Amino acid sequence: MASETTHDVAHTAMTLIDQLPVLQILIPLVAAPLLVLLGTKRLSWAITFIASVLAFAVSIALLWLVKDGGFISYELGGWAPPLGIEYRVDAANAFVLLLISGISTVILPFAYTSVRAEIAERHHTLFYSCYLLCLTGLLGVVITGDAFNVFVFLEISSLSTYALIATGAGKNKRALTAAYDYLVMGTIGATFFVIGLGFLYMATGTLNMADIAERIADQGANRTIQAAFAFIIVGMGLKAAIYPLHLWLPNAYTYAPSAVTVFLAATATKAAIYVILRFSFSIFQPEFMFETLTFEYLVLPLALLAMFAASFIAIFQTDLKRLLAYSSLAQIGYMLLGIALMNETGITAAIVHLFNHGITKAVLFMGVGAIVLRTGSSFLYRIQGMGRVMPVTAAAMLVGGLSLIGVPGTAGFISKWVLVQGALEKGWWPIAVLIVLSSLLAVIYVWRMVEILYLSSPVVGADKREAPLTMTIPMVIMAGACVYFGFATDITIGASTTAAQGLLGGTTGMIEVIETATQAGH
Repeated sequence: MASETTHDVAHTAMTLIDQLPVLQILIPLVAAPLLVLLGTKRLSWAITFIASVLAFAVSIALLWLVKDGGFISYELGGWAPPLGIEYRVDAANAFVLLLISGISTVILPFAYTSVRAEIAERHHTLFYSCYLLCLTGLLGVVITGDAFNVFVFLEISSLSTYALIATGAGKNKRALTAAYDYLVMGTIGATFFVIGLGFLYMATGTLNMADIAERIADQGANRTIQAAFAFIIVGMGLKAAIYPLHLWLPNAYTYAPSAVTVFLAATATKAAIYVILRFSFSIFQPEFMFETLTFEYLVLPLALLAMFAASFIAIFQTDLKRLLAYSSLAQIGYMLLGIALMNETGITAAIVHLFNHGITKAVLFMGVGAIVLRTGSSFLYRIQGMGRVMPVTAAAMLVGGLSLIGVPGTAGFISKWVLVQGALEKGWWPIAVLIVLSSLLAVIYVWRMVEILYLSSPVVGADKREAPLTMTIPMVIMAGACVYFGFATDITIGASTTAAQGLLGGTTGMIEVIETATQAGH
């Protein structure tokens, strides 16, 4: 009788709200081949923008449904987890879904002008199709509750990213080399990741994340589980550009088209950081000795190295895109440091910084893209004095720079403040001091940017016009977000704290799904 009741419930007509998890993926996934089939350059941007807006609306709805700590389990194909593929939404991944889809929606008006200037018109349809596939992959990586599906969506996003970076070859042939380097490094990372999944499957006989977590809960001494953890962390470390596994990132950000750089800098590494968070705290248990030792004696030193070494390298760059690329490596270090603290405040700081750095880098790289539109270059000597002739663009970049430093009143300050609190709670006051000192290095390279833009004379012959409204409005929105979230902390801190509590709670809620399905089967 119980089985019949469950069967009836599972097959009742579902409302639109019930279908939101699959719509999150389905909308951009369907739109991508639709562009190619239609074959029209005029509609490609419009369809892409509509798909992104709809995906953003879905992510808002999902976050609203789980903001109080609940979760949504969506089964695909009528197969209940753990046998079937599951999409699972909680506060942690709903927050990241919001970031990815939101950034995409704001970027696309900017891309309308930027892409037309940097990419040949005959490639626009394929460009936007690849863009939608990349968006699909990133959203899929975050929302899926199936470990192998993470790999599948990771490959979808990676393959489309290689193509997106390569489209920059129209202006600089080194974009092809950058895409190839990323392909090699990305392939190595994906191989490590899938080997780790193979070890997990060998030890548990399942690929459902919740089911894996339940089956390895008491296997901390199992060498297969330990090997799986090592391979997964290294694999995702390559994707997240953890220092020193970052070699692909500077060139990719520098030579890719401006719109691609904005999107990747604001979203791609954030999705990889999320996967590290999910596997480290929802699947593997923080109580496992090997996990604790890995984070304290390996990840923590690498995070600190990234914070200082990458910032130091950024100071000496002559290309603004490359300068900001190395800055991103340093900021990834802050996120890893939050994870390495392995307490609620540290995890909260990592998630908050994931969000805040996304919006900060979006406005900075959009500013660079606008300057490239007028000067044709991002080299510092070519963009001298452009702050005087492009006041809106420069002002937006200044706000982004202040957020990058962590000046009070900006989103970046909130992240670093919570991170310092997490270090002090742990009793690691030297780490708190190092966080402050590393921020001083950011002051140096941000000042270089300000000096070039405002205190130098414009280059003779430079196009002395402000960027078009399609570019300045998204920049102003992102700059406004940097300030808004510097004061309205309830949204980001609240969502991040709920997410951190859910992650540190391990599998408490996840296992409920499995137990329900098992009981139904009996």
